[in-house]
Amino acid sequence: MSATAVPTPAAPAPERPAHRDRNVLRWLAAYTASMVGDSVYYMALSWAAIRTGSPGQAGLVLALGAVPRAVLMLGGGVLADRFGPRRVVIGSDAARCVFILGIAVALLFTTPSLWLLITVALVFGAVDALFLPAVGALPPRITAPGQLARVQGMRGLAARIANVTGAPLGGLAVALGGSAMAFAVAGALFALSLPLLLAVRMIPGPAKSPADGAEAGTAWGELRDGLRHIRRHRVLAPLMLVIAVGELGFVGPLNIGLTLLVQERGWGADGMGWIVAAFGVGAGVSSLLLTVRGRMQRAGLVQSVVLCGGAVAVAALAYAPSLGLAVLAGVFIGLLAGLSGALTGALLQTAADPAYLGRVTSVATLFSLGVAPLCYPVTGAAVGLWGTGPVFVVSAAVCGTGGLLGLCFKALRRAELPAP
Repeated sequence: MSATAVPTPAAPAPERPAHRDRNVLRWLAAYTASMVGDSVYYMALSWAAIRTGSPGQAGLVLALGAVPRAVLMLGGGVLADRFGPRRVVIGSDAARCVFILGIAVALLFTTPSLWLLITVALVFGAVDALFLPAVGALPPRITAPGQLARVQGMRGLAARIANVTGAPLGGLAVALGGSAMAFAVAGALFALSLPLLLAVRMIPGPAKSPADGAEAGTAWGELRDGLRHIRRHRVLAPLMLVIAVGELGFVGPLNIGLTLLVQERGWGADGMGWIVAAFGVGAGVSSLLLTVRGRMQRAGLVQSVVLCGGAVAVAALAYAPSLGLAVLAGVFIGLLAGLSGALTGALLQTAADPAYLGRVTSVATLFSLGVAPLCYPVTGAAVGLWGTGPVFVVSAAVCGTGGLLGLCFKALRRAELPAP
């Protein structure tokens, strides 16, 4: 009697590292071009607004652009989950391209008015509300789960590149051809990202079936279902709380507060440039670290701990006795906050059910870009009353509270990223 040989199942193919995956690199190139285009667009809009009206009117134009982004962000997440993030990203990026190039052509024949610029800000903000949740939901659909931390690191590097190159490129465009040229450059960068996005291959997504009592076929029902998914999740719920509290304490001092601190100390524009550059260097190092390592053990614990460390660095910045020490504090802020942000993004994308990625991303983005900026006027008024030191300390305490909240939740504290 002869034994029948049972074939040994083949071992699964090893994951391709994200930084060597052409599909991921195409997405990264498209994302970088789009991010640089964003920077050029905001430079063009702010320049045109300042040349057209008063400083207060220019601030109004920029502020109004955030309103539709905040109001429509959650709806953008629903659309990303319903139609797929790739389709929504390509559609919204194409809309931005056509609209901004159209504005560039219009400015060749007319002088920008305040109402035209307000319209531009509102329309661009509305399209951004579709683009941002979808682009945030793309990484899990283009690479394996074990590569998501590396992709977040690469995304962070792309953001640093956009910050470094976007503003000078926009300034050069304005110097050469005014606002029309700057809008044209922004539109051209959006156009450059489109064929790259079209070439990105997607991993098949989840089946479109209602879960957890979702009201199939209604956008409102899908949105409520997404919020229910977050609220019931042992990792996502506390992670969203950490994001909300951490951002409230972080964005005020690092945006409005930093300008006021530099003026108070007499460090001038050059000093502010050095601190901002130091922040970018620190954030770039943290992104590069994740890109090279590909994974960090005990990611949930590390995310909360480094957020607390970043809060300490924010408080130290306000009391730095010299510009050199302020620059050093800026490096630590960028390093720790950048690492916390990248780990947060990777944890969100690995913890969320694939069918809810767009909605989960939209909620996180709403806290970061919609709710947190509301503290800008509060920060400015508080500095006027009590000075930069106490305001930075209070803001750092709020930011640190976010990290401490993360440490209080066992599921988040023990959350891990998938191994490659």
